[in-house]
Amino acid sequence: MWCQFLICFVLVVAGLWPLQAGAQKYAAIFNFGDSLADAGNLCVDGIPSHLATARPPYGMTYFGYPTGRVSDGRLVVDFIAQELGLPLLPPSKAKNATFHYGANFAITGGTSLDTSFFEARGLGRHIWSSGSLHTQLGWFDDMKPAICSTPKECRDLFRRSLFIVGEFGGNDYAASLGAFLPLEQVHTFVPHIVNSIGKGIEKLIADGAVDLVVPGVLPIGCFPMYLTIFRKQPEMYGPRSGCIKDLNTLSWVHNALLQRKIAELREEHPGVRIVYADYYTAVMQFILHAEKWGFLRQTPRTCCGAPGVGKYNFNLTSMCGNPGAYACDDPSDHWSWDGVHLTEAAYGHIAKGWLYGPFSDPPILQGRHH
Repeated sequence: MWCQFLICFVLVVAGLWPLQAGAQKYAAIFNFGDSLADAGNLCVDGIPSHLATARPPYGMTYFGYPTGRVSDGRLVVDFIAQELGLPLLPPSKAKNATFHYGANFAITGGTSLDTSFFEARGLGRHIWSSGSLHTQLGWFDDMKPAICSTPKECRDLFRRSLFIVGEFGGNDYAASLGAFLPLEQVHTFVPHIVNSIGKGIEKLIADGAVDLVVPGVLPIGCFPMYLTIFRKQPEMYGPRSGCIKDLNTLSWVHNALLQRKIAELREEHPGVRIVYADYYTAVMQFILHAEKWGFLRQTPRTCCGAPGVGKYNFNLTSMCGNPGAYACDDPSDHWSWDGVHLTEAAYGHIAKGWLYGPFSDPPILQGRHH
């Protein structure tokens, strides 16, 4: 069941924005992550029969059909590629694809930590994708001969490329929360998850990467799936947001530790630019200032869900893509697509905020120096 919630493919809507004057284009983008960035890796060898996210109405807004992205359209990485004048990144497992402009290694269910971490704690059955960050980095190593012929050529390409490392962590926490572990115990996993991301960043820097984007996690307590599963006493909800406070605290702690790790890596690698990309603030903005972003002001509700079932329009037995679930008429006025992932409209706003601010530190297209 958890495999379906965490099924991650994302994209984003909105149009394209003019490049900042003088902004240099990247030669390629290499993207790693989970369902917030999966462009179809989970589906390249055939669509699993249980995979609701590979059925309509997924993909309805932009592509007109499901692509393996867990959204109604494009994901953040798609908007970024289009804005930088690059083609949409092919899934790294795609057959007969060209990867000269980059590749998307993200896979739905991807984790920061390897499966062995969860198995050692009795959580193995809550991890259903073997595509951890370090597994994806192995796929990247395997691809190098297809995109560059010598170590020097590879380093030259990577110096001119943008690397997006994540988001990672969402599925690590989902596995723990899905097993109903005490929240205090889940908090003890945060340093392991963040340190694993740090090791991944260092590996890419060793490969020659000098421009990296590292996203934090979403505010877990604001998503209809978690709001439906973890029912709390009234005082446990944010008075303005309607989100579960202690789950959002978990996300906040992860993001704070990740930003500390990024600061350490910046000091150790002064010639490398590492951008912290913020999902958390963006989603809180969509909830607290909905009209500013073109969204309906409402409790967190899915666009694609089971109408009439609960105030969040979310039902574990009728999730998006399954019988009994329907999409809203206009996904662009919702930020939550299926209760776990975002709409193309939300991803479009986030991509713009990462490229130009305010949802990044520093903005991706600010102060590029090579």
